[in-house]
Amino acid sequence: MKEIDLYTKAHLVVAAIRILERQADASSSIEKVCQMISFSLEHGNLICKKLDEMGIIEIVKGAYGTRLFIKNHLKIEEIPRGAGESKLEEELKKFKSSKKGL
Repeated sequence: MKEIDLYTKAHLVVAAIRILERQADASSSIEKVCQMISFSLEHGNLICKKLDEMGIIEIVKGAYGTRLFIKNHLKIEEIPRGAGESKLEEELKKFKSSKKGL
């Protein structure tokens, strides 16, 4: 399966929130969003936290669980497109290159 970038994942999450709100006429949970777009719960939490930090969605924790709300979907367009390397991958490359020198 091809790895998708954060821009595409953000669109998927926002679309799933909208669909679930329309179907249930209520706010959606992270579990339902992850189930709809076939993400693991851990991966979905990570993506939702990033989107919350960027101001795209809002995560509200309450007595009935964690709910997701769309805050500003236009900020998705500020996310760079394309799969960029993560900090971990960059550090692994540095480590491997230093080991080759030994």
